[in-house]
Amino acid sequence: MTNLQGTEQAGSEPLAYTVRVSQRARNVSIHVSHQGEVEVVIPKGFDSKRVPEIIERRQSWVLRTQQKLAASRETVVPETTDQLPQQIQLRSLPEDWTVTYRPASDSRIVASHIGQQRLQLHGATHSVETCQAVLQRWLNRKAQLHFEPWLRQVSEDVSLPFSAVSVRHQKTLWASCSSKQSISLNAKLLFLPPPLVRYVFIHELCHTIHMNHSPQFWDLVAKKEPDYQGIDRELRQAWRYVPSWAE
Repeated sequence: MTNLQGTEQAGSEPLAYTVRVSQRARNVSIHVSHQGEVEVVIPKGFDSKRVPEIIERRQSWVLRTQQKLAASRETVVPETTDQLPQQIQLRSLPEDWTVTYRPASDSRIVASHIGQQRLQLHGATHSVETCQAVLQRWLNRKAQLHFEPWLRQVSEDVSLPFSAVSVRHQKTLWASCSSKQSISLNAKLLFLPPPLVRYVFIHELCHTIHMNHSPQFWDLVAKKEPDYQGIDRELRQAWRYVPSWAE
């Protein structure tokens, strides 16, 4: 996997983007994160010099998407104005965690459970970035613990098997499915309400049959989740549930 960077002129302001070379990608795709960051994913062997031309062709779509996301962020009331949370709401479980910070001279930070749904960070808690990294690792472990059995249950419910599951900390995707039927889940799904998470699972399980968004794919989704259209619309706004420290 290779990451490059570039800019494309958009009126008077350059349009910044990153380029990622993916071993699994078959076509060029453009992703815009909920923070407005643009990532271009290209297959291995694709000439990266062609990316500016692709960005120029899709520039209007990128700008419209960024504007919609910016408007959506302005309507969201953040859970906290602090860079570090005092409370963590994991809606998908559901669990509400209290977080305390205990400074010490140690250069590292240790996260410990000190009671029912109480998490303590002990050590160099003056470092906001280090605390955020520790919390993100804790989030990933929680996701690994809860998502694999949940996905297997949904897989049985809808009769769509998969080969493997992993948890990552993705910026632009809630989940993905490889051609080998391996599903990757975003740890930030923990912040979403359970119906949205279950729909993401079904969506990716349907990709084990159709590796695209063809009419046949959506027909299969509709069979497994009849209310998918309304849930899918809600999922497009679901990044509002993710707190800034988890980015």
